[in-house]
Amino acid sequence: MAANRDEFYQRPTEKADFWKGSRDVLAGRDLVAGGTWMGVTRQGRISLLTNYRDPNNINPSAPSRGHLVADFLTGSDTAKQYLENVAENGKQYNGFNLIAGSVDDLFYYGNYDGTIKGIQSGIHGLSNHLLDTPWPKLTKGKLELSQWLQEADPQIEELFRILYDDTVPPEHLLPDTGVGLEWERILSPMFIKSEKYGSRCSTVVLVDYDNQLTFSERIYDVATFDYQTNTYRFKIA
Repeated sequence: MAANRDEFYQRPTEKADFWKGSRDVLAGRDLVAGGTWMGVTRQGRISLLTNYRDPNNINPSAPSRGHLVADFLTGSDTAKQYLENVAENGKQYNGFNLIAGSVDDLFYYGNYDGTIKGIQSGIHGLSNHLLDTPWPKLTKGKLELSQWLQEADPQIEELFRILYDDTVPPEHLLPDTGVGLEWERILSPMFIKSEKYGSRCSTVVLVDYDNQLTFSERIYDVATFDYQTNTYRFKIA
């Protein structure tokens, strides 16, 4: 998995580390609501979340979506069981897409899609619409990931390069999600840069055939876009 976290620059955040009080969970942490956007456990559980972009349907008092990831990582239900429970109350949250599972199987649920789906083997992409919606950055990212997988000696650094792509697609290819053309342009690259909002970190998770997991997070200084990379490796228990 290779993903960017897009968020307001001023929102307090803790870098990825093993959580105090739950040492099996490795994830970043949102210091406003206490949840996370992406994480793994020593037992190989993995979950990640994106917001579904729908500016006309935002409830400011809705519960934090970041707890949907955190609760799966700290829980014991299977991914399918967990998502079934989430789906029962999915509409109380603002729009989201949630992936949960393990190295053996992954499941997807979005409260706009409304169904739980097993993610089949292959290359998939998720932005701020439904799974595999062919937005330009998603199509490009899937293609470049496919090419990376064909390399004789694929390196993590190349995945970070792919994630840092700030190219704006042609205007006629941009989606219309209700935020206006200027913001469609700003939000259209793989790596978003603007005055107050953008891609704050990139995360790569790899698992090899010996169940050795690599979790690498690159955090950007949003003023200079210098970065710091922290990498963890462990064998799934």
